[in-house]
Amino acid sequence: MAILIKTPEQIEGIRKASQLTYEAIKYLGQFAQAGTTTADIDKKCREYVNDHGAKSASLGYRGFPASCCTSVNDVICHGVPGPYELRDGDILNIDVALIVNGFYGDSCRMFEVGHCSDYAKRLIAVAKECLSIGIMQCNPGSRLSNIGYEINRYATSQGCTVVYEFCGHGVGIKYHEDPEVNHAEHERNKGPVLQPGMIFTIEPMINAGKARSKVDRKDGWTARTIDGKLSAQFEHTILITDTIPDILTDGYGEFEKP
Repeated sequence: MAILIKTPEQIEGIRKASQLTYEAIKYLGQFAQAGTTTADIDKKCREYVNDHGAKSASLGYRGFPASCCTSVNDVICHGVPGPYELRDGDILNIDVALIVNGFYGDSCRMFEVGHCSDYAKRLIAVAKECLSIGIMQCNPGSRLSNIGYEINRYATSQGCTVVYEFCGHGVGIKYHEDPEVNHAEHERNKGPVLQPGMIFTIEPMINAGKARSKVDRKDGWTARTIDGKLSAQFEHTILITDTIPDILTDGYGEFEKP
């Protein structure tokens, strides 16, 4: 495992890409309304990216056909935008990764469409807290496995499960770099030591039912829960510093730091 330690110049480039990624998601969130299709959201994403002189990292990546991922209800991740019309009560994840001057930022968040059930709201809250708990493990000198261990411990205490088939990843110079960030670890203090200059995503996918996924055969991308129950996810790009983690994509300023 060769984890890149970013230079100050690279960090600033990644910071700019991450900021635009956050701003794109914030912009797209206004379209999370009943009657909007997920293809409409993708179109708005393409327009936004082009207007800001950036590129989508997902468009064309291993054949992915869209500028963002739109994952609704039981879709865990990699939802391909299409003709589906959002309905009152749906939960929607919008995942955007942008390239700005050759540097990458990556983030996603949940949106409620109209009036959601308390059941759905609670799952979203658990997923958001899981990311916050993961971020709180990002101190220099800590071990990578502590992130997933604490996420998994909290999620299971809330009666939820953590998807283990997808993970977070290094990001910044490339779309996907080392290390892989497992969100369902069962041991503490394993794996690489966190060092200043490391940048990676934390993106726990939290299911209301079973942890496994199944990928739609028709598009080869959309990953759903195997039992049809809801899934929720939040993701941020994190920089390890000499002190507290720097959450590069948290333009909302809502995630707790140690």
